[in-house]
Amino acid sequence: MKFMDIQILSSENELGQVASQAGASIIRSAISENGIANIILATGTSQLATLKYLVREKAVEWSKVVMFHLDEYVGISNKAPASFCKYIQDRFLSKLPPLHAAYLINGQAETVGECRRLKKLIQKCPIDLAFVGIGENGHLAFNDPPANFVTKEPFLVVQLDEACRKQQLSEGWFSKFDEVPTQAISMSIHQIMLSKQIICSVPQARKATAVFKCLFGGVSNLWPASILREHQNCLCLLDNYSASLLAV
Repeated sequence: MKFMDIQILSSENELGQVASQAGASIIRSAISENGIANIILATGTSQLATLKYLVREKAVEWSKVVMFHLDEYVGISNKAPASFCKYIQDRFLSKLPPLHAAYLINGQAETVGECRRLKKLIQKCPIDLAFVGIGENGHLAFNDPPANFVTKEPFLVVQLDEACRKQQLSEGWFSKFDEVPTQAISMSIHQIMLSKQIICSVPQARKATAVFKCLFGGVSNLWPASILREHQNCLCLLDNYSASLLAV
């Protein structure tokens, strides 16, 4: 088994550059080998620098890329400022030529049917690369603690805990706490771990405790992203602030 590769960069900007370059290389290799690359994109502030540079990777044949994303709030419009569909449209899709396919989660759809729709799609697309992050509470996608490490369903409806909802508020996606949804449709831990390669980007000091617990504590559903340590090909990129509690 290959252990997690941890790299500490000098800044969030450099982290984004390294993540995008590594990701683009994996995408190009998948296209070369299979004629298409299936990827997963994360959202949130931790991915801003990565996406800024990823869309500049002109050597990628984007018409041969299939994209899924990790999660979306239940009941939210795809035009709402906090919508992850809008996030991906504004910061990724609108800046590139059309992808082969972009499968976005419909937060306003009936949840059971939407999970089934996404399941049928992703089961046809073995994932070559997943871009992910780590939440302040250690969540992976919206799998808050205690995360479900058992289910094999690729998408599920999850309850968002208070720490997660406070993070969304503090990041500026909502104007008050009561506006933050209590449920989301999230890609499952099992589905994320099926990805052939994972790039986990975690900048900023507010993530330092979660980074320490997930990378150097035990693997536990109380710190869901700790499961990444069991993946055979995971690159974890930190900046000096998120790595401030590590002795590496």
